[in-house]
Amino acid sequence: MNFTPKGLLGAIAAVCIGAATLLGTGAGTAAASGRSHRAHCDRAERPVWTGDPSRNVTGRGCSVPAGDHRWYRVEVDTLVEPHHETEYVNGPVERTETEHDATIRCMGYTRDGDRLNWFGCMPH
Repeated sequence: MNFTPKGLLGAIAAVCIGAATLLGTGAGTAAASGRSHRAHCDRAERPVWTGDPSRNVTGRGCSVPAGDHRWYRVEVDTLVEPHHETEYVNGPVERTETEHDATIRCMGYTRDGDRLNWFGCMPH
């Protein structure tokens, strides 16, 4: 394999473009977190699947700000995290942890009666 100056320059350019793309994506996520809007839930549940918390959180007794926003900072009075032994929804629960006065960041929510289903939540 012969490395010519032109080929080497092309490889360096590809690496630089890839690095700039990754940095730009991270900067966009960081900027979005600064523009989050506050919401509140009395109680929420986030399942933990074999060590990794779910990106979805089910909240009850929630209040959200008016308008359509991209990021929400959700303050939860009681966050319950059942740790499942398997990846199945109806699988056995190994243990349950409860956290008080937790704050999580989520991309959005859907409403289902008296509960809110938060999605795109970042692990804390």
